[in-house]
Amino acid sequence: MTVTPKPQNTPEPASEKDLEVARRVLAIEADALSDLAKSLNGDFCKAIDLIESLAGRLVVTGMGKSGHIAKKIAATFASTGTPSFFVHPAEASHGDLGMIGKNDAVLALSNSGETPELSDIIAYTRRFNVPLIGMTRRPESSLAAQCDYPLILPNSPEACPNKQAPTTSTTAMLAFADALAVTLMERRGFSADDFRTFHPGGKLGQRLLRVSDVMHDVADIPLIGENALMSEALVIMTGKSFGCVGVLDDTGLMSGIVTDGDLRRHMADNLVAMRVGDVMTRNPKATKSDVLAVEALAIMNDRSITALFVVDDEGKPVGLVHIHDLLRLGVA
Repeated sequence: MTVTPKPQNTPEPASEKDLEVARRVLAIEADALSDLAKSLNGDFCKAIDLIESLAGRLVVTGMGKSGHIAKKIAATFASTGTPSFFVHPAEASHGDLGMIGKNDAVLALSNSGETPELSDIIAYTRRFNVPLIGMTRRPESSLAAQCDYPLILPNSPEACPNKQAPTTSTTAMLAFADALAVTLMERRGFSADDFRTFHPGGKLGQRLLRVSDVMHDVADIPLIGENALMSEALVIMTGKSFGCVGVLDDTGLMSGIVTDGDLRRHMADNLVAMRVGDVMTRNPKATKSDVLAVEALAIMNDRSITALFVVDDEGKPVGLVHIHDLLRLGVA
């Protein structure tokens, strides 16, 4: 007699279980951020007013995981126009309190609001009338009671299984500080130029370069008048090595361009004896010196060209940007 084996429960694939856990974590933290957004009130605006009016710096502090978040928050403020730095609370108790000046303010992070290592910094701010912003989840805590500007986080559960490891709380702290920093940026009209001042290195700084930062000046670019002979234009094109020559009308405005393609189209003619105005392509695409270099690159890619003249508001050429320069600087 054949015995049919009993069906076994097929275990759920490990990858699916992992994805389920990950989605649950993200959902919990997303709910916390939604609750945080709904909880914003006048205390947020008061904190913004204080930070905006500071004559000194914003000193950010916190212990443990909150300390790691505090370091990032200080970096965000410093890079977006608010002078800021991190002070470790334990080091503050051993001399670093001297880093906090009378014109500064302190932003202290503590999920419980009872972090013992923060006590000396809190006492120092109370003694010397240094404004104190407290970010905590517990409105009844010592930090919330002692600070001038309480920023209360929603009482959302941590995302870990035992509800202990700082996860949701640190995400909320980071997002709360981002909201402060970005609101200050918009109040101050913090521009791309300002941002590039604090981020000169790396890909971000390169993408914020303007055409004026990368263009060749007018003295170094190939230009010629419409009535000149192509024999002269060829000499200028060869000497300047940009693969083109800009053409000016009688008033000095840019009216056309002669490229390698124009030369090929007229190769069967007596090219060197022709007038530049008869060979050039009229109304060439140009750009302005104050636009981002990446915008100039987009024009080049769209038109399949390697050089782009830069003109002023009247249409007079003031420079030229070449794709090789953009590649060299990492803009492309």
